[in-house]
This record gives sequence, structure tokens and C-alpha cells, in this order.
Amino acid sequence: MLSELLIRVFIKEPQDTEDCKIRNLYGYLAGGVGIVANLILFAFKLTIGILTSSISIMADAFNNFSDMASSAVTIVGLKMSSAPPDKEHPFGHGRIEYISALIVAFMVMLVGIEFLKSSVERLLNPVDVKFDLISFSILLVSILVKVWLSKFNKLIGNRIDSNALKAAALDAMGDVLTSSTVVLSFLLSRFTNIPIDGIVGVIVSILILYAGFSLVRDTISPLLGEAPDEDLVNGIISGLLSYNIIIGVHDLIIHNYGVGKIIASIHVEIPSNIDVMDMHEVVDEAERRISEKFKIHLVIHMDPINIDDKEGMETKEEVQKILIEKCYIHSIHDFRIVGKGDKKNLIFDVVVHSDEIADLGLTEDAIAEDVTSVIKNSHPDYGCVIHVDRDFTI
Repeated sequence: MLSELLIRVFIKEPQDTEDCKIRNLYGYLAGGVGIVANLILFAFKLTIGILTSSISIMADAFNNFSDMASSAVTIVGLKMSSAPPDKEHPFGHGRIEYISALIVAFMVMLVGIEFLKSSVERLLNPVDVKFDLISFSILLVSILVKVWLSKFNKLIGNRIDSNALKAAALDAMGDVLTSSTVVLSFLLSRFTNIPIDGIVGVIVSILILYAGFSLVRDTISPLLGEAPDEDLVNGIISGLLSYNIIIGVHDLIIHNYGVGKIIASIHVEIPSNIDVMDMHEVVDEAERRISEKFKIHLVIHMDPINIDDKEGMETKEEVQKILIEKCYIHSIHDFRIVGKGDKKNLIFDVVVHSDEIADLGLTEDAIAEDVTSVIKNSHPDYGCVIHVDRDFTI
């Protein structure tokens, strides 16, 4: 298989994809192959387009040119994103990979806009397209090349978990569709005087614009701060709860600074009757093991829970049952009773999902008032001090 042969030739230790240097070599290989393949396709298609006066073929040629430029930008982005942390960027430069993908997306959209104009002009002022069997055959070969290139990028993208290369694979498969459409118009031009060339040129241009828009959407999301991977969230939580002294977790926040550069923080609940040094030892071990397992930097905050406070534990259970009816409240934590006699306050956090409370038109103050009102109906002697927490993992 050609893909595996290229990997074996250019990468000495292809299995060690966790190594940053190996990962970059994969990216450089994919980018280099993309440049060479698209440069050849660009030259062939541009020549064919000029010889046959086909605007749709020339549009497809410049689409390949943009793909070649995007491969170059991807290589530069990988190189810059692997730069070590410095004073101005203590968390490294990993997000440059997303920025380079964004640049590529805008380049693709620019090509689409320019050739949409040209295609509309061709519709208004039709020009005869000359059919040539050799040129037609070369276009068919270019489709096969793009199919292989798509599979090659997908293989490497999955192997090193690169969204940029996975997107490149989808973009290449999109090119297969556009080139196939051009071949169809080239063939039909022999049998009709309808300006098929201009019509197909518009279709190709729209497909290019859509591909560019999809790339913009996919690359802006991690830059804005998207929800973390569900498997990572579940892995961190289950890993922590596997320790006997950890009885609960909350406030998990995950920051992504690029592939392999993830920082996470979480609060763990530990019985307060355990020696603080024993707590610290377990938390240190959990931080180390989970960080190594998921290739992240995990920071844990300890929340001591007084499980010997019978009143507090029973009241917490009652409050949880009361709040079941509130669909927008998913859990409570840091529950404690402060004060004595007739002056007791229930202090706790409620966890909500931002999209749900937005749909209901609720503010944090309204939520606190609503929860307090419900609890007061059952426990009028308690005051309530409620903090609203948002779940950042969904």
C-alpha cells in the first residue's frame, strides 16, 4: 500500500505518535505529499482549461492550487505550534495549528468567490468548450489521485488525531465531487449548446465556498473554547472516583491549548475525618496518574466533607429530593449548614447547564431565588446561601 510505504520511508518510528517530533513528521509528510500532488494537478488542469477554454476546469485547477497553498500553511502551522512555551505564552503555541487552518479556510473561500464571478460571466457570455480525449482522461486520473489523497490524509489524521488533516481529507473528497462534476460538463458539451460549462462552474464554486465555510466553522470552535471530549471527561471522573477516599467530584474545567496541550482542574470531595497528609498523598497520586494516562495537566482541589454531621447529611438528601422537580438543576455540591439554633443557613452550589437556563430565560439570581423558595416551603427555619455553578463539560 502506497500510504504505508511512504510512512515507513519517511518516518523511522511511526508507532510513537505521542511524541511531538513524530507527530510533526506525520504532518510534514501529509503536507508535503499534498503540495506535490496538488501542484501536479494544478499544472495539468490549468493547461487543459486554457487549451479547451473551459472556465469550470480552470476553476477546478485553482481549487487544487488553493489546496497546495493550504498544505504549505499546514506545515508552517505545525512547525510554529510545536514551539516551546515562553514568557509571553506560558501554555505553549499549540493553537497556532487552529489559526493556520483558519487561514486555509479563508483561502478556499476566496478562490470560490473569484470563480463564482467568472462562472456567472461565462453564463452571460458563453464560449464553446473544446472536447479533447487526452484532457478528458487526465481529469479522470486526477479524480483517482484525489481519492487516494483523501484516504492518505484521513489515515494520518486519525493516527495523530489531527483535526486539520481530517478536514483536509474531507476537502479532498469534496474535490472528487467537484472534479467529477467538471468531467460531466466536459462530456455533455459534445452533445448540447447549453452553457453547461458556466452552470457547472457555478456549482463547483458553490461547493468550494461551502467547503471553506465548513472549515471556518470547524476551526473557530476550538479557538472560542468548545466543550471537551466526552470520553476525556468521563475518563477523568471515573479515574478519580476509583480512589476509595474520593466520594464525589465537581467543577471540572478543561482548557485546550492545542493538540496534546490540555490543562484541567477539578474539585474532589473527601471525608474530613481523614488525616490531611493522607488526603494530600492520594490527591498527588491521582493528579500524576490521570495526567500521564490522558496526556494532560490535571490540578485537583480538595473539598473536605463532614460526613459525621448527621443533620447536614440528612438535610442534603432532603434538598436533593426537593430539587429533582427542577429540570435545569443537575446536581448540588459543597453542601453545609452554618450557624446554630434558629439562625442556620444552608450553603451550597447548584449545577446548571447554560443552554437549558438560556432556553428558560433564567438568570443566576432568578435560579437562586427559585431554589430558596422551594426549600423554604419545606424548611422555613433555614436560610439559604446559594451559588450557581455552570457545567463546562457539555
